[in-house]
Amino acid sequence: MSTTFLGMPTPLPAQPPQDPLRWGPTFPDAAHETLANGQMRANLAKATHTIRDKRLRVTGELPDWEELREAGAAAKHEAMSRLPELLVELEANVVAHGGVVHWARDAAEANRIVTALIRATGADEVIKVKSMATQEIGLNEHLDAEGITALETDLAELIVQLVGDMPSHVLVPAIHRNRSEIREIFRHRMEEFPAGLTDEPRELAMAARAHLRRKFLSAKVAVSGANLAVAETGTVAVFESEGNGRMCLTLPETLITVMGIEKVVPTFRDLEVFTQILPRSSTGERMNPYTTMWTGVTPGDGPQEFHLVLLDNGRTKALADEVGREALHCIRCSACMNVCPVYERTGGHAYGSVYPGPIGAILTPLLRGTGTGPGPLDPHDPTASLPFASSLCGACYEACPVKIDIPKVLVHLRNRMNEAQSRRPVPTGWEVAMRAAGTVLSSGARLAPADRAARLAKVFARDGRIGALPPPLRGWTDSRDVPAPPARSFREWWADTHDADGRPTDDADGRPTGRDGGA
Repeated sequence: MSTTFLGMPTPLPAQPPQDPLRWGPTFPDAAHETLANGQMRANLAKATHTIRDKRLRVTGELPDWEELREAGAAAKHEAMSRLPELLVELEANVVAHGGVVHWARDAAEANRIVTALIRATGADEVIKVKSMATQEIGLNEHLDAEGITALETDLAELIVQLVGDMPSHVLVPAIHRNRSEIREIFRHRMEEFPAGLTDEPRELAMAARAHLRRKFLSAKVAVSGANLAVAETGTVAVFESEGNGRMCLTLPETLITVMGIEKVVPTFRDLEVFTQILPRSSTGERMNPYTTMWTGVTPGDGPQEFHLVLLDNGRTKALADEVGREALHCIRCSACMNVCPVYERTGGHAYGSVYPGPIGAILTPLLRGTGTGPGPLDPHDPTASLPFASSLCGACYEACPVKIDIPKVLVHLRNRMNEAQSRRPVPTGWEVAMRAAGTVLSSGARLAPADRAARLAKVFARDGRIGALPPPLRGWTDSRDVPAPPARSFREWWADTHDADGRPTDDADGRPTGRDGGA
């Protein structure tokens, strides 16, 4: 992994991952390295705090913000409840308006479909709109292996592509880079690097604009994702802030859109809700500068060939999970990442997936079906540790514009992972300890002597806190203090101050108390 953030950064990872949903070490190992990178943490803190503050201002302007969240959640719930019929309806309406619909079961099939469509046009270069779905399937890398160049036109995606990096944020893929680093990336990797280019944001944006303009005007094929698609009309929508999407979606002769099947909504009226909650939750804008909607093909206007690739790639696995399917409600706004204390400190690369942060901690395992297969759970599978990459503080749920209860799903997946691990013939030390704790805590007769034994730990206490315990408990106190055990347990206090019927007698100081326990 890259540890150089000043000067010319090295690629991360050295080679593109074969599976963008599963790369790198487990979260604890990756986080141990990223936590040591002070520059990255500073970059993340500044960026997430800025976006978070903007979001709070613009959502606070709406007196019906909570009602909008409820409406968004209801629309997504309906869509997931009726997903098969809505997808069939979407296909019928896209075809009726001159488009072509393709169904892809997994990443390999989606990549084959897109490659064949590009080859049919005779093009060897395509321009791309920012798309999480195409990142998820590793489309750029696949096209490159097939001799087709895919050029990212979103500024942050372009930065990531130029340096051979991996995205670390759903909305701002290069959030882990500061502007000085970006200037160095442009200086080393961009064609026709402008002389005297500084690290001022406007100058960097203008340099990227000049770099891309020729491609916009000459490209014959564009590839996009989709924020939403309307089953009722066959309309596909992309929301973006830079204008590069509008260029890609209107100028080329052929447009290929790769869309996760969960992005469908029932009616056109549903867009009324999402056009309000998505920009506010993602970029902190009242409305996104560019909202592009198209319905099939319009003769003489825009692309004259439109293909919609509907991607499953594990989504039906997630849909089959009655609790976990809530992750499919995600509209990729990234609000959960911007408030997550774990993400802010570890960065997106620690999650080992194109979907980082709280939503990635549940979406990635669900898409991969981690812990549900017939075989044993691989403890080294990076996705197996993701549900534990959270403090369960609940900030992600409060920020989510469609009210995904991420903490509930995290706990659900943790339980599923633990159950999968418990099927192994040899339990781990952690499993043995938890089973022992369950045995003790389930019985008062066993808890009382255990409580008395725990008081022996007082010999390690200093100023009412225990900062270090001997092995095997040292792993717990390495990162936290433990309150020193009290001189008398609650059970002992109760026995001393209440009679056999549970009525208060004297308090601890010998003073009589009333029946309500008050002094």
